[in-house]
Amino acid sequence: MKCTICKTGETSPGRVTVTLQRGESIVVVKDVPAEVCDDCGEYYLNDAVADRVYALADEALERHHEVEIVRYAA
Repeated sequence: MKCTICKTGETSPGRVTVTLQRGESIVVVKDVPAEVCDDCGEYYLNDAVADRVYALADEALERHHEVEIVRYAA
């Protein structure tokens, strides 16, 4: 797919680190499958992966840590 950000790159399957901030907490999810632009590095998550990332973030926030780092697992 053509990257919608840089308009020149093409995406291909890869792994990324997603950082989410909710309130005063930061959740970092590592090793997330995504489509990654070969030019600018922008990434795109499909709906199922995005749902899982948000679920992992919600679980991390329940532990009330200021910063939490988790590894993606389907």
